[in-house]
Amino acid sequence: MPCCDPLGLCQYQTSKLVRIQSVRLGSLKWSLNGAILLFICIMMLWNRKYQEFDLVVSSVTTKVKGVAQTRLTGVGNLLWDVADYSGSSQDRNSFFVMTNVIVTKNQKQGKCAEVPSKGRLCRSDQDCEEGAWDQQSHGIQTGSCIRFDVMKKTCEVSAWCPIETQTNPPRPALLAAAENFTVLIKNNIRFPAFNFIRRNILPQMNDAYLRSCHRANDSLCPIFRLGDMVREAGEKFSDMAVEGGVIGIQIKWDCNLDRLMQRCLPRYSFRRLDERESNKTLYPGLNFRFAKYNTVNGVEERTLYKAFGIRFDIMVFGQAGKFSFIQLIIYIGSTLSYYALTTVLIDWLLETSCYSADVGQNYSERKVESVPDSQQCILCVSYVDEEKLRLVKRSRKKSLQNIKPMSVLPRKDSGHLRAALCLLQPDVNADAQPPQDQKPTPDPKRRQPGWCKCGCCTSSALPQEELCCRRSDGACIASSPPFRRLVLDRWLLQAVLLYQDPLSPPAGGAQPAALRHCAYRQFISWRFGFPPDDSHPVIPSCCVQRIREEYPSPDGRYSGFRPVRTVSVPTRNNGEL
Repeated sequence: MPCCDPLGLCQYQTSKLVRIQSVRLGSLKWSLNGAILLFICIMMLWNRKYQEFDLVVSSVTTKVKGVAQTRLTGVGNLLWDVADYSGSSQDRNSFFVMTNVIVTKNQKQGKCAEVPSKGRLCRSDQDCEEGAWDQQSHGIQTGSCIRFDVMKKTCEVSAWCPIETQTNPPRPALLAAAENFTVLIKNNIRFPAFNFIRRNILPQMNDAYLRSCHRANDSLCPIFRLGDMVREAGEKFSDMAVEGGVIGIQIKWDCNLDRLMQRCLPRYSFRRLDERESNKTLYPGLNFRFAKYNTVNGVEERTLYKAFGIRFDIMVFGQAGKFSFIQLIIYIGSTLSYYALTTVLIDWLLETSCYSADVGQNYSERKVESVPDSQQCILCVSYVDEEKLRLVKRSRKKSLQNIKPMSVLPRKDSGHLRAALCLLQPDVNADAQPPQDQKPTPDPKRRQPGWCKCGCCTSSALPQEELCCRRSDGACIASSPPFRRLVLDRWLLQAVLLYQDPLSPPAGGAQPAALRHCAYRQFISWRFGFPPDDSHPVIPSCCVQRIREEYPSPDGRYSGFRPVRTVSVPTRNNGEL
């Protein structure tokens, strides 16, 4: 449709369909469509594709409960409550519980020997640099080299003395009793798009319920035992308590806000977030330091704590859905394309050997119309000693007899209705004709070309005219009785011309050119049947020569083979011969 044609805007174009009357294909089609419809419905209900969704907005608060008692060397018994083991590491959506500790008591600001593991050994004051400091040291060097113990000397530092000397945490963990501590998690959520508010402490959960609920019996209980959370994360609390680590508490809200199926409850899960293997990380676990200060005789002192523990990070995520007609229409529209799978599968069955070859060929020809390149000419060749047609590309160098075919197709018999016209007038000379395998007498002046197999072809300067009626040596088809009766019979050709144009002048006055071209069409209809679309049937040289001898041109001139595109089977011809 030309883009400049204003009338083209008032046109409507639609696809052409091919309907195949087949019980098997029809049953297969509806079976596949039913399976696709069932799959679409299941996925729509399972994933709630008919709903509009909104993401959760939440806030979290926690309250840890538990008391433990430990005995430290040089310190004695210590009682730890929530103010002691929680420390100051309370962050947003997380809480910390101390599980192990290294205590250094009675530290005062002064001068003392650096720990060998954090500094370097020395022999004299020249090995120490006054005012030097690095990331591993506990203080600033004074420039003096003093004795650390009987065997070692280290640089003196100005620091909190005595310096912390223990580097590895105690085993087992000092606060292993923290396994039985509990934490109450309060999570408030909101879905702004639906103005829906809820929290994990449900309305039916009263004080008596919270005092007695356990996760083992009730998955909605908001009170959690620390040991149970570590175990559900796949870890052992006694091992993790030594060096500490990070546990993630995941709260998922997957809410359905439709009235008939309303459900909005939290689901809890746990996993470890840090690297569990100590030998795979440079600084394993989780630890930090804090101090408690006091004044003795006017001198400030402190007790240094290196705390190891577990940090629990609470992560809330989820979505809520509510029925939306627009989302339902969008989902239906997006799933209609799935039905194309039925067409793809059935087309594949028809085009492969999985189904009947004849049905597949007929279907392909009716559905697909091939449009060749305008610069490419496809010729159709039929040999008397072969059952099928050959499609070849026209060549300007090689003989048509020797060109390798691009495809071989079965010949479709047109029924040759015109042959029935022979029955209207008996052929009294049929008995006088030569037998089928008898060759006509060759012309002694005619030189047989090398590509000829029947001995009756003539040489030609055009490669597309160098074609014999046979692929192997044998009798010429032009010598057979069917050729004389179906192609050369004058009465039959006149009847065919009158059949095509009933209002033409009397058939007895037909010109030789009209009879010659009608004979060409008779041969094509007889030997080619229905040639493939966009191909040009070629009549062998021997048959062309025999037709010209029967119906010669008055001036002896012939135009030769010129392929022209044909539009329908009844009017197919061999070009201007």
